[in-house]
Amino acid sequence: MARPSRNVLATAPLGRAVAALLAVTAAALLSGGASASPGRPDPHGVGAGQGALPPWPAPADASAAVAAAGLEMLSAEGTVQHTHTHLDVLVDGKPVTVPASIGIDEPRRRISPVHTHDTSGVIHVESPRPAVFTLGQFMAEWRVPLSANRIGGLHAGGGRHLTAYVNGRKTPGNPGAIVLRAHDEIALVFTRDADTRPVPKTYDWPQGL
Repeated sequence: MARPSRNVLATAPLGRAVAALLAVTAAALLSGGASASPGRPDPHGVGAGQGALPPWPAPADASAAVAAAGLEMLSAEGTVQHTHTHLDVLVDGKPVTVPASIGIDEPRRRISPVHTHDTSGVIHVESPRPAVFTLGQFMAEWRVPLSANRIGGLHAGGGRHLTAYVNGRKTPGNPGAIVLRAHDEIALVFTRDADTRPVPKTYDWPQGL
């Protein structure tokens, strides 16, 4: 997939003012007016998002999804903070594709500081200012509900559970609070209690990432 231009508003007819108004309006509609600050898990959750079984496509309206996550849409990728985290989602041992263009609104030529460019599972953090970004914010942009016992329409119980791992180590509590750190490997594994298959501990990073 082609990456958006570094100045994605250069040819946008709506301009910054209208795009900002759209984001604010979408946030109000989707979250009752609540707002989040960068660096904190999305406070209104993603309950209004995709509740079906995987695969989960990228949202049709990226700007509205980003607003629901409490993040801003930018005219170009930020350069102050630039890191990459890899996400694997496994359901009963089968990988679930992390879609391309999460956080990217190509028609409006806007981009979130947290986004994907392809289906590799690499989450790009490209922010114009230092901040702490979380897996919860990314999942909110994807519109896939995530909690300690739920991912999408999959709920723990009946001999199945959801476990989050960072670099092969179990992470207790709400996985949405996991911070997106440079070159970490995050795995969300939904499977049966008796499943002992190994989970990814590392990712083979391409040169330049």
